[in-house]
Amino acid sequence: MSQYSSQLQDEQLATDRAYARLDSLRTQIRSRLDTVRAAGSHGSPTQRTERDSFATLYEDRLAQLRAVEDRLVFGRLDNTQGEHRYVGRIGLSSEDHEPILTDWRADAARPFYEATPSHHGDIVMRRHITLSFRDVVAIEDEILDMNAPTVNQASQSGTLTGEGALLASLSSRRTGKMTDIVATIQAEQDRIIRSDMAHAVVVQGGPGTGKTAVALHRAAYLLYTHRRTLQRSGVLIIGPSSAFLHYIDQVLPSLGETGVISRTIGDLIPGVVATAKELPRAAALKGDIRMRQAIANAVAARVRIPPVLPSIHVNGLLVPIVQSDIEQAQGDALRTHQPHNKARKTFVRSMMHALTSRYAEQLDYTPEQSELSHAQSVFRLNDDVRRTLNLAWLPMNAAWLLSDMWAKPEHLRRYAPWLSNEEIHMLSRPHGSPFTASDIPLLDEAMDVLGPDPKSVVNSSAQASTRALNEQIASETLGQAGIGNGIVTSQMLVDQMTTDDDETMAQRAASDREWTYGHIVVDEAQELSPMDWRMLIRRCPTRSFTIVGDVAQTSALGGSRSWQKTMTPLFGEHNWTLNELSINYRNPQEVSSLSSRFAKQEGLYISTVNAVRAIPDSVQRVTVEKPSDLPSSIFKELDALRPQFVLSDGSGRIAIIADPSMIPGISHDLDVYIDTHVPAEDRSRLQSQHSWDRQIGVYSTEEVKGLEFDAVILVEPGLMENNAPSRIVAASDLYVSMTRPTQKLVIIRTQHDTDDLPL
Repeated sequence: MSQYSSQLQDEQLATDRAYARLDSLRTQIRSRLDTVRAAGSHGSPTQRTERDSFATLYEDRLAQLRAVEDRLVFGRLDNTQGEHRYVGRIGLSSEDHEPILTDWRADAARPFYEATPSHHGDIVMRRHITLSFRDVVAIEDEILDMNAPTVNQASQSGTLTGEGALLASLSSRRTGKMTDIVATIQAEQDRIIRSDMAHAVVVQGGPGTGKTAVALHRAAYLLYTHRRTLQRSGVLIIGPSSAFLHYIDQVLPSLGETGVISRTIGDLIPGVVATAKELPRAAALKGDIRMRQAIANAVAARVRIPPVLPSIHVNGLLVPIVQSDIEQAQGDALRTHQPHNKARKTFVRSMMHALTSRYAEQLDYTPEQSELSHAQSVFRLNDDVRRTLNLAWLPMNAAWLLSDMWAKPEHLRRYAPWLSNEEIHMLSRPHGSPFTASDIPLLDEAMDVLGPDPKSVVNSSAQASTRALNEQIASETLGQAGIGNGIVTSQMLVDQMTTDDDETMAQRAASDREWTYGHIVVDEAQELSPMDWRMLIRRCPTRSFTIVGDVAQTSALGGSRSWQKTMTPLFGEHNWTLNELSINYRNPQEVSSLSSRFAKQEGLYISTVNAVRAIPDSVQRVTVEKPSDLPSSIFKELDALRPQFVLSDGSGRIAIIADPSMIPGISHDLDVYIDTHVPAEDRSRLQSQHSWDRQIGVYSTEEVKGLEFDAVILVEPGLMENNAPSRIVAASDLYVSMTRPTQKLVIIRTQHDTDDLPL
């Protein structure tokens, strides 16, 4: 047996031990869960509730243990005493508490990512272990102490290599799902992942620098390090599109973390879905921070003096509604500094008191309290009073307020006087029109200013009373049972009493607009407008953020071109840090160089220094004479790429990226191509794939942001530039499009397009 085979065998034994312990823990937890479930609904309410709590805990733990199956062990650290420390997805110990596997997030695992030959402490060698299912198929050693005896051993056994594990992961076929980088985290990435949670961390990096992976691994690290803080408040991930969220949704579970909430800006408010599209210029206008004042003005405009003030007949007397009383009641309400609909209660109460006093003033005797109460009831039930009070302090919900603002240009002109007539026309639309993604932050702002919807106040009050009663019952029950200080807390009991059996913390957070998170991760953050940021900060008062993006890729007119200009007003000068990732792990050098040269010529800020690998002929240019020749050329190139990059096991991804005006035609042609040119055994698979998981798809730049593909066919880039809302946005869009491939970029264009935009 060769020394290399012997080394593989040794690592297989260590790996088998880790998996055996994982299997044992799964069996234990499953057995406990079965026992709890077998108890059914028998026993006292306290016993049933405690069983439900334990069942939830066991189910969560079992889900975690199942999610870490793939590549459970991936590293080993050797120290000067000859001891081995294995690094993996989670921490495992034997029944005798002997360490088997160190969680990659633990401090003890830091040298696996950060140790260098000049700074390695007592670590002399770092080993990368590659698994296929549960089998060890390769090992690679990095010597950190050249004087250690392990140098000769690694050299003789053939395990002494460099960054093989990283390069192998870069060359693998895409699958439509982002994979974690836990086994190949680089030192500059690891420092960001482990940085302090108490402030905002901004990660700037060009395409393929691992920004998203760093953000997700940082979320996993924070959940591990600050478990008690984040377990109940949760972590929110904001992505640019639903396709992107599908793309990353397996990363955190593979790291042993479940229950994280993923959303786009457009679906962040429960029960509200943004379905309409709008022009980029209109989106930028809505994202302007001054729109917060427009919302405030729209609400303030509904606090007014009605033009006609009626008098009310009560017990033969005529009681007038007086302007000074309305002004006094409005002042009383405003001084509460409560949201509009809540403050209205104070206004109504003050008006009832004023009207009752007006009534008493007209009597020539001192009325009893019963008479005054009767008079007040008459006022409350009177239609003229109700109409007048509504005109003086209108109860509203946010959807109506925003819809009314867009539907009445004369009102919008008064609420937002900085808008030009052209801009007002651009924002105007019929009452009741569907919301756009840019409406959502304004809707959230209006909800914050208005407070609860008047129609839901009664239900909310009842729910609050029920919740308080449940908390009291839960606390007393646990106190009587003597179990209030253990694994089951009164809060757990309340959750079980007030939520469905299958409802998790993530589900509760997602259904509650006012939920505040312990940490928020924002991807493609350069696209967010000032109003978007205002909505997110409202959801994380501690301002604990991981913010990743690339200002060279900003497509939104209201997005960020400078992190300093965006972040300092939000977090303060000293409460955020900027970290730059400079190494392109995705694109071949040829693709990276082409895209970087173009971006620099267009005046974009490029932070990427270099790509880690070269692939000859990874950039291909095809020029046709006229537009009618484009379809045949596209599918001729697709025919050449498909055997190499679209595999029958479902791996491999090819994207055709074009201007939105061309997408319907190319999509139709692609359907025909798959129907006529693809073998039957592959055809049904390609035709049945979800839109977000296609092996071959047609996309706009907006749809591929944050994603990556094995090969990209870029069609008519000059047309994309001409149709963009601005020159700088066009440059960013093309930069995004050119930097999606991991293996091959094919640019297909007409001669006219080439003359318009040389690349």
